[in-house]
Amino acid sequence: MSGPGFGPGSPRSFRYPARGGGGDFDLESGVSRKARRPKTPHLEPSVAMRARHFYEAHPVAVAAALLSAGLAVLVLLSVHEARARAARPGGGAWAGEYPLPGLRNLVMVAGHSVYTSASCGGTDREESWFLEPYQRHPGQAATFVAHIKEGVDVAARDEGALLLFSGGETRKDAGPRSEAQSYWAIAESKGWFGNDESVRSRALTEEHARDSFENLLFSVCRFRELTGRYPQNITVISYDFKEERFAQLHRTALGFPEGRFFFLGTPATPAAREAALKGEAAVRAQFLEDPYGCLGSLHVKRLKRDPFHRTIPYPDGCPELKSLFSYCGSVPFSGHLPWTE
Repeated sequence: MSGPGFGPGSPRSFRYPARGGGGDFDLESGVSRKARRPKTPHLEPSVAMRARHFYEAHPVAVAAALLSAGLAVLVLLSVHEARARAARPGGGAWAGEYPLPGLRNLVMVAGHSVYTSASCGGTDREESWFLEPYQRHPGQAATFVAHIKEGVDVAARDEGALLLFSGGETRKDAGPRSEAQSYWAIAESKGWFGNDESVRSRALTEEHARDSFENLLFSVCRFRELTGRYPQNITVISYDFKEERFAQLHRTALGFPEGRFFFLGTPATPAAREAALKGEAAVRAQFLEDPYGCLGSLHVKRLKRDPFHRTIPYPDGCPELKSLFSYCGSVPFSGHLPWTE
């Protein structure tokens, strides 16, 4: 007996092809397609997870590494800032950081004594000053005032000048008062000899010098601290018999150009002149042998003129002169100097 036929419309007229290899059959196209395998997630730990695991295993090492990296960055930034400062015109700071950036010339009055009176009414009297035995002559106090007035007058004629009174706390029995402050206070009491408005704001002090060479060197450094540059011209006020010492010996030791260096001297009292000339000859001879005052009797004199052991801040304010400050020789310093450029 024959079975029923398979005709159109019969539910058994079509047989789905068997899936081969787990593929899918596309009814529309009649094509068998391979099945897509599901993607498996990435099994390797991420960089962040590795870092976390390392930190948990070695927290001290990680902290030390981060600290070292931070310090290295700070050092690099500091070096960059220092180089940037050094490259700026005028040296290590912005022009606005200096009190008197517009001044170009230095007028230095070398101090010779400390004013000890409680008032400024007796500036011309010897008993108002602390005087060494060789200074105890009639009219000696007036010579100090003459130096102060000369310095004020010179600065008044030059609006681009900085006036510096130079001299440290050199006399133990005078107390911790500097020669420079004494001179400034007297100029103040005299109303700056009629030049109050034009000079007072440009008159300051250098309060560490212990001899004439330091008067000059320290004042040049102080000028750099206050203006951001080194002086174009220098004028020194002292006794007339000290001209050779300042204009030749000290200027040469600093290597400062002769054509930009000026000296104005006032006379000693008649009673003191002969002894002053003799003493000056002896001091010049010492500086001829020891131009920088760093050896022998000149060095000992400096030590005696520092009874309160003041720390000298230079050359922090004039870093370009660091080598000059450390030099000690019988011939002039041959290294680089800012004013020889």
